[in-house]
Amino acid sequence: MQTTVHPVTAGPVSNVLIVDDHPLYRDALASALELGFDACQIRKACTLKETFETLEDGFEPDLIMFDLKLPDVAGISGFQELRKRLPAARVLVISSLASAELVRSLLDSGAMGFLPKDASVQTLKFALNEIASGRRYVPQEYRQTAETPAPEQCEFRSTPELSTLTPQQTRILKLICAGKPNKQIAYELSLAEATVKAHITALLRRLGVRNRTQAVVLVDSVLARQAGSEPEARAFLKH
Repeated sequence: MQTTVHPVTAGPVSNVLIVDDHPLYRDALASALELGFDACQIRKACTLKETFETLEDGFEPDLIMFDLKLPDVAGISGFQELRKRLPAARVLVISSLASAELVRSLLDSGAMGFLPKDASVQTLKFALNEIASGRRYVPQEYRQTAETPAPEQCEFRSTPELSTLTPQQTRILKLICAGKPNKQIAYELSLAEATVKAHITALLRRLGVRNRTQAVVLVDSVLARQAGSEPEARAFLKH
């Protein structure tokens, strides 16, 4: 099921939860926050489990600075779990991973912004001020990506092998690649399971493959050829 994206709202940055498994980087973020925001209460966590424990202790962050690579999560599943737990929370993702597809996926799932880990303190402060003002922050190099149609339309239709699929077949194929069974696909797309099976039969025929596994292999090989894709970032999107 897709995450419900709540409207972007303005508000002060006063209670911040920093989630990162590197102590030095956590401390650096905390120092930057203390210098940029007066009377800012900061809590830290190094795993997703510790994050939820902090929330259960009653801490109510108005901003969460979240690293994707945590020891107890795989891919972007940690971010997705956080969004399920706090659907209205403002989350700034800070990660060493960066690809256009990854950033777009995070924004579509409700992230308030994305910041590479090599960003300067000045850029961090600017991003936080943008978020506090109710605006999302996206680095210049990813800004065009955030304003263009979703990757499922762009990257699939830019490849000869996948461009013949209908929009519905494209959505179903992406869910197949995510490992979803027919019943779950039907639920997420509000379709009858028989309708999903019919779409799958048709898309397999169009792709010239015999089964779901061959379809996934084909998609992986096609997308891997696309310029600018970062293997580790793409692997994150599969979780």
